[in-house]
Amino acid sequence: MTTMTAPGPAVDPVEALDPLALRNTLGNFATGVTVITATGEDGEPIGITANSFSSLSLDPPLILWSLGVKSPNLDAFIEGRCFSVNILSAEQEALAMQFARPAEDKFAGVDVRSSAEGVPLLVESLARLECRVEFTRVAGDHLLIVGRVLRFASEEGKPLLFYQGSFQCA
Repeated sequence: MTTMTAPGPAVDPVEALDPLALRNTLGNFATGVTVITATGEDGEPIGITANSFSSLSLDPPLILWSLGVKSPNLDAFIEGRCFSVNILSAEQEALAMQFARPAEDKFAGVDVRSSAEGVPLLVESLARLECRVEFTRVAGDHLLIVGRVLRFASEEGKPLLFYQGSFQCA
């Protein structure tokens, strides 16, 4: 039997992890950039830039993303509520930043249409997944959100990536 060892110094699991060092290490994994959209309790559109998105299952069609537990938008993502994952193209860095910052109207100047459930869809995104919250679970300082894909669409193009703390093009 072959034993595999990891290169480099191991971290003693008893020691506290340095959050900044951990963030920098995790930054070595390139992720796509999305804008998650939903409708709030008051009917107002919600938009959040997120790179925590992942496919989870094809049968049934499930995706996964996470939202900080201190987010004022948590109530929009309770079980049964609908939302959309808008995957951004390489040309949409400004749009990612628009939805990443607090603003009175994040949707100002954005071409949007509504899904059958009334969820805002970003028309010019590289891909869109219309979803319903299947279930959630608190894990650490985030709420894991598993969504069932109801409908989807995609366009030709290159994705916007996030790597080592900055946007990149594929």
